[in-house]
Amino acid sequence: MEAYVNTEYRNSNDLFSYDDLQRLQLLLEIKPYVLTRSQYLYNIFLKRLLDIIIASLAIILLLPVFIVISFIIAFESGLPIFFRQQRVGRGGTLFNICKFRTMFVNAPKNVSTFEMRNSESYITKVGKVLRRTSLDELPQLLNVLQGKMSLIGPRPLIPKEKDMDYLRKYNGIYQLRPGITGLAQIRGRDLMEIDQKIHLDCEYLRGLSFKTDLKIFFQTFLVVFRKDDVAF
Repeated sequence: MEAYVNTEYRNSNDLFSYDDLQRLQLLLEIKPYVLTRSQYLYNIFLKRLLDIIIASLAIILLLPVFIVISFIIAFESGLPIFFRQQRVGRGGTLFNICKFRTMFVNAPKNVSTFEMRNSESYITKVGKVLRRTSLDELPQLLNVLQGKMSLIGPRPLIPKEKDMDYLRKYNGIYQLRPGITGLAQIRGRDLMEIDQKIHLDCEYLRGLSFKTDLKIFFQTFLVVFRKDDVAF
């Protein structure tokens, strides 16, 4: 039996409560997947080393882009340049994710775009371009250097996403650092239902390897350049 809970979720009214999920775990008595020795060593050493090297080089090479985007944001809508928000990281610990700010400063805090009413009215002109090209994600390279994120991995949750958070804990997903991009980003992203997302999280966890990460890394560029429906 698969470790993830393959339940159909259609809207917020259909979600299990946190207590329901806890009781479901006790009934199923399914243990979360644990990384193999080779996967663990790759995750701790080689994957982390590659994250540091690639993120460092990317920041150096993209520094002019960082500066130009910062000036444009400040000119259009003032300060701050960056948007910070609490997310759930490795081991279930919280950290502050960093992005280029794409909304006006009066936009609702700690709410995903998909939960907002009239979200388009809060997005700045440059913000629309940054989101469409995924350039708003570039500051997360700093999160990678800090060790809070990886280049490749499941996207970090907002703490209030209790149902998804519980399913990730339940399936052992928090053995991994969250990523800037991952399987969900190359296969349909935030348009997916929760059961589909946790399925992809589990697929990535079980298949963790250098080959898998390399494949996701290059496919992400193809998706962005094709301007497919990718939302981080």
